[in-house]
Amino acid sequence: QVQLVESGGGLVQAGGSLRLSCRASGRSFVINAMRWYRQTPGKQRELVATITSGGNTNYADSVKGRFTISRDNAKNTGYLQMNSLKPEDTAVYYCNADIIKPDGSGYVRSDYWGQGTQVTVSS
Repeated sequence: QVQLVESGGGLVQAGGSLRLSCRASGRSFVINAMRWYRQTPGKQRELVATITSGGNTNYADSVKGRFTISRDNAKNTGYLQMNSLKPEDTAVYYCNADIIKPDGSGYVRSDYWGQGTQVTVSS
């Protein structure tokens, strides 16, 4: 089994910065794409940023130019650097990873989620 553990959330004033981390742990796995989502009460989970295994990135329009997604494959860890934070960025942020594990004579591809970390931006 693979676990994703997030850290780095907290309370920050508008204009400030936070860096979220997402570390994957387990046996014999390879991380394909990693993503960060966020969710506020009563709303659907929103895709914020994606990074592929090759390092290609994609961002929601609402965070372009302010957030940067990255990964350290040697540490099985993904990051979300959030700058120029706004009150509307307040949400629970979730890490998501597309993970490939050996399964008998083949491989299985599964979706894993972190537990979520609260980010609160005060005005």
